[in-house]
Amino acid sequence: MNEVRVKTPAKINLTLNINGVSGGKHLIDSVVTSIDLFDVINVKKRKDGLVGCVMHGMNSESIPFKSNNAVKAAEMFVEKIGVCGVDITVWKNIPVGAGLGGSSADAAGVLNALTRLFDADREDVYEIADKAGSDVRYMMDGGYARIKGYGEKVEPIDSRMKLYFTLIVPQSGVSTGECYSRYDDNPDGRRTNSDRAQKALEDGDFEKLSKSIYNALYAPARLINPDVEQALYEAYSFDPPAAAMTGSGGAVYAAFDNDSMSKWMQSRYRGKFFAFTAKTYIPKIRQEK
Repeated sequence: MNEVRVKTPAKINLTLNINGVSGGKHLIDSVVTSIDLFDVINVKKRKDGLVGCVMHGMNSESIPFKSNNAVKAAEMFVEKIGVCGVDITVWKNIPVGAGLGGSSADAAGVLNALTRLFDADREDVYEIADKAGSDVRYMMDGGYARIKGYGEKVEPIDSRMKLYFTLIVPQSGVSTGECYSRYDDNPDGRRTNSDRAQKALEDGDFEKLSKSIYNALYAPARLINPDVEQALYEAYSFDPPAAAMTGSGGAVYAAFDNDSMSKWMQSRYRGKFFAFTAKTYIPKIRQEK
């Protein structure tokens, strides 16, 4: 086998709270889910020990090679596992800088593909994931989960609840670093509601879940980018059971327990931003565990 192709899903934060800072890194407590929006990644062996990467779509062609998380993950894999180099091709469908985990999804997808290509030990690859980014370990497996610490503590959540989303994505994004910095200037002090959200998912209680959805980074994100506030206002105008920003922005979503309502909202959206529907997705690797 000389090459492997995988698809790697985006994620949505159903809750996101900040529990302080340790070692210069923010400690998070977040309930997350994968959605059926995918980047496609192909990895192919090369013999010189180097890593090459070509990006397609979503303006990803402009991502600097050295700051590309897919490249960083591959370089760490080649060094740690001691294998020949690889060429990476990424076809992006996940918007860049939207809080949907596109960069982490690409790193996770590369690591999953390389694990298969070289039959590597998955526990060794998880160690690489922890160094590659805060969401990467989670996104290697995906599904419903609760993430704590720097993102290295991942607790899968056993739930069969199906959620449906209408996402509204401003063209302009939000700098994650600036968003956290603004949060530090004015932390919200709200106690985490991830316990309630996790229990709601486990019990299949959509009403309880909808009341638990929350993102502590929304307040600073809307100050950085007013389009985020406008997008959330537009989402709430459809009176969904719940709406929030995902990650550090700038995408927002409305959450429903049926696809007819999410499709209805998307069909009637007349704002200036990009809008589309998605639903929860359980990757095969999670189904097999």
